[in-house]
Amino acid sequence: MPKKKHLLNTAVMTVIMLGIGLPLSFSLSVKLNLLICLLAIFYLIACRVSFKTAIIVLLVAFPLALGSWWSFLVFGTGDRWHTAWIYGTRVYAYLLLGMTVTMTTSVKELLFSLEEHLHLSATFVYGLLAAFNLLGRIKQEYRQIQYSALIRGQVYHLWQPGLYLRIILTALNWSGDLAEAMTSQGFSEGESRTQMQHDPLPAWQWGLAVILILSYCWAAFIIRPW
Repeated sequence: MPKKKHLLNTAVMTVIMLGIGLPLSFSLSVKLNLLICLLAIFYLIACRVSFKTAIIVLLVAFPLALGSWWSFLVFGTGDRWHTAWIYGTRVYAYLLLGMTVTMTTSVKELLFSLEEHLHLSATFVYGLLAAFNLLGRIKQEYRQIQYSALIRGQVYHLWQPGLYLRIILTALNWSGDLAEAMTSQGFSEGESRTQMQHDPLPAWQWGLAVILILSYCWAAFIIRPW
């Protein structure tokens, strides 16, 4: 899989996403919501993300945005048009803000960057990595369970407890194997890990993150545009 391209460090983008996303829930500005969407789109274009994937995600979110817009327009109080546009555009603001992280970096890069620069627990990082790395094997095991059932003349559906019982037993076996593998690799809970790769983070990117977050808060709560 080709390495994804990102202009800013993953840890910095995560801080920007959270730093703007939190006050975004209290902001009452349609213009700022649209500005976030526009800047996020420019960033995604600069990072050369998959255009097709981005369009599909935006189209899937359209019913949610339309539902929010329509519900506040019909059942809201006060300036219903303003409120409807606030919540309608906020859906896309949150979505595009999240896409600047999720579509420009891999899970592995994200977790290692957060561990190195934001001191995320190594135990948490490697535990999540193990879970994500097992997703492919889980799909394969699910198919094998289905095939073995078909050989016996049975069909397992998602609502049948027998299917989940076999998945749980398989997961328990994998849990033991994973614990042994991590122990054999010298992993101890709470201990520091050797960094095989360094994730560069220029100091100016932290300054940019602070400026963007403070600028948004100043505009949202002091200027308060429409």
